[in-house]
Amino acid sequence: MKIQFNDAAFSFQLLRVLGSAASRQADVGEALATAQRIREGDFESWATEWSRTAARVEAIAETCVKAGRRVSAGEAYLRATNYFRAAEFFLHGTPSDPRVQELSGRSGWCFREGLRLCEIPHQFVDIPYEGTTLPGIFYPASGDRRPTLIAQTGFDGTIDGLMHWALAATRRGWHCLTFEGPGQGRVIRTQNLPFRPDWEHVISPVVDALVARPDVDASRVVLLGVSFGGYLAPRAAAFEKRLAACIANGGVLDFSGSRLPPGMTREQFATAVREHPDRVNTGMRKLAESNTAARWSQENGMYTFHASSPANWVGKLLDYDLTPVVEQITCPMLVIDVEHEDNFPGEARKLYDALSCPKTWLFFSEEEGAGDHCQTGSPTLAQQRIFDWIEETVDS
Repeated sequence: MKIQFNDAAFSFQLLRVLGSAASRQADVGEALATAQRIREGDFESWATEWSRTAARVEAIAETCVKAGRRVSAGEAYLRATNYFRAAEFFLHGTPSDPRVQELSGRSGWCFREGLRLCEIPHQFVDIPYEGTTLPGIFYPASGDRRPTLIAQTGFDGTIDGLMHWALAATRRGWHCLTFEGPGQGRVIRTQNLPFRPDWEHVISPVVDALVARPDVDASRVVLLGVSFGGYLAPRAAAFEKRLAACIANGGVLDFSGSRLPPGMTREQFATAVREHPDRVNTGMRKLAESNTAARWSQENGMYTFHASSPANWVGKLLDYDLTPVVEQITCPMLVIDVEHEDNFPGEARKLYDALSCPKTWLFFSEEEGAGDHCQTGSPTLAQQRIFDWIEETVDS
């Protein structure tokens, strides 16, 4: 679905902001007015204009706080959160740019204030993890010993972008725990921990923290992985047997699967990356000069994977392959695909076909407005179908 921009990456990121209006984390008019000021494909223009909008909306929140208007302030803070996140999005080509920490820090602060002032029930939690902690937010439903959804993001998400899943869960009587792991959000920006392929070592401490709570029904814990989380969540499910079910939205069997050069096998590509990195770097950098999505992907990949070059990054990606462990997944799986999957085309079907556990296929189309990656722009429809499956699968 193309909106405002001819550039596919800019159009999708605008759709991402617009979709957040369903959870009051954006206003359509504010977002479109910002987009009209942005120069096509220009990362600096994108950062400048979203920063400008975010600062203006943050100022509205501060004015409302001083006037004692808590609801108005809280809603403005939630919108500012999203706009600051958007402003920082294309800046990872230079991780030392002070705006990376400044904008993400302001986004996080606005989110905390928005949750507080809107009186959304929540608890900030520190999840013990290998000598440090991972940031999490527990959103409680009413009642004791409730089932719980763990919602995690992927390659570029932040914890505020998971709030709409939490609200959808609590409305249905489910607790929800959202968190950021290595390579994500605050964990890469302030703790400097990169992605790791063996994600079970991330999820098991999260499950440990949940099942220790007296208000959680340990027999009904479900894991949802969004975007690249569609690899991370199934990987964890292959080893973490306390999960009652797992959702891959969308499914990913092999991160490198759709990124192999035409006519080249995985083994040939691995050899080229290992033996001819300079040649691979030249080709990838040339592509990035003319393709905004490729440029962003390479820059964000090097940043979040701690890679020294594009070739080093794609070399690391070869470790993100579920093929050797996919048959170890035993819990029910929901694998989701969309009509226009540009990030991991074809991977959801490969994952679904490889599974031997109880499994369900769910497809979203362009005609219903949900055909973009992770149903961006149609969160309400996605929540309806996904939570219907969760309740049928876990509560039946």
